[in-house]
Amino acid sequence: MAIEEKVRNHAFDFLCGVCIIRMMMRHAMETCQLHHAGFWPGLLHWTFFFMSFFFFKAGYFNKTVQGNTADFLKKKSKQLLVPYIIWGVLGSIVYCGFALFFFDANSPTVKHITLEHLWQTSSFYGNGPCWFLYCFFMAYLAMHLICKCPPLRLGKLKLHLYWIVLGFPFVSYYLFLQDNPLILSLNNVFWGISLFFLGRAWHWVLDHIRKSTAIAVSLLLLVGFIVMNALTTEWYDMGGNLWKGNFYIIVTKITLAICGLSGLLLSIKMPRIPVINYIGQHSMVFFVAHYPLLTLYKMLRSTFKHSLRGQWDDLVILSLLIFVFCFWIVPYVEKVPWLSGRFRSSVRPTPEEAADGAVQQPQND
Repeated sequence: MAIEEKVRNHAFDFLCGVCIIRMMMRHAMETCQLHHAGFWPGLLHWTFFFMSFFFFKAGYFNKTVQGNTADFLKKKSKQLLVPYIIWGVLGSIVYCGFALFFFDANSPTVKHITLEHLWQTSSFYGNGPCWFLYCFFMAYLAMHLICKCPPLRLGKLKLHLYWIVLGFPFVSYYLFLQDNPLILSLNNVFWGISLFFLGRAWHWVLDHIRKSTAIAVSLLLLVGFIVMNALTTEWYDMGGNLWKGNFYIIVTKITLAICGLSGLLLSIKMPRIPVINYIGQHSMVFFVAHYPLLTLYKMLRSTFKHSLRGQWDDLVILSLLIFVFCFWIVPYVEKVPWLSGRFRSSVRPTPEEAADGAVQQPQND
């Protein structure tokens, strides 16, 4: 693919927006215990790879070998670890405040609070999804170190360390078989690193083939995923590193889905879809802010002895509440670096950092 210009990557904004919407609705459905109702299980079956997409997207754009390790570590700590801690603490304040002052020890609304929870799961009471930011940080760091490591020389043969990533999916699967024993729930990081490199590899492929070829290959990959997913029930839950079914089928389905979707949407020069792309552009705010509000709603309703179990009206109210709230606070949160991770840098940002993913658009055939 010849390079013409760098423009806003509407394809990845759209995919990020869809992933965030699916995640927020899943949490709302689970809060109301409706995640087994109606069409929802079927929808989850066809979208189980969505969380994996974020690691793939990061690898597609990221050039982690640039710069020294100390600067890279400092930058990623600001972007990911600071919001991880701040929003985790905010969620914990909401959760623990209600748990300590409004509910007794036997209340089914709250879990038994332990200090080991963070150490074991990397998530917080009241903002469980924050695990992703920590695992994302660790995957970034591991990928940077792997790429920076000089190749081993065996005579005239050079062996690059990044080839070991081919074995990382097997490591995540092995850890799953061992009941996921790693601290801070880092069992899924190995699969995340593999997705980083898959994104890099797919970027290279799209840069070296014509647009018409990219469309044809992407469609073929998508058809392969549709057929496989229709015939099999295997799926993967990244949050818990849960491999449900045949390992090879899961890896194949995720690869087909995310490469096929991204390749197709990139190649057709997708237009901007206003609401969905806006969510994708500001995905960090929607990601970190929705769950504390969801927890607050659940706790308030439970305080007044109202159960959310099976309540569709509560699902509608809760869904509207978290989406409207997140839309409203986006400009305010993004002005505060320690909430949004958007710290100013003296170094000119790369396209993926400045625009959350600029992409080199191909010329017409």
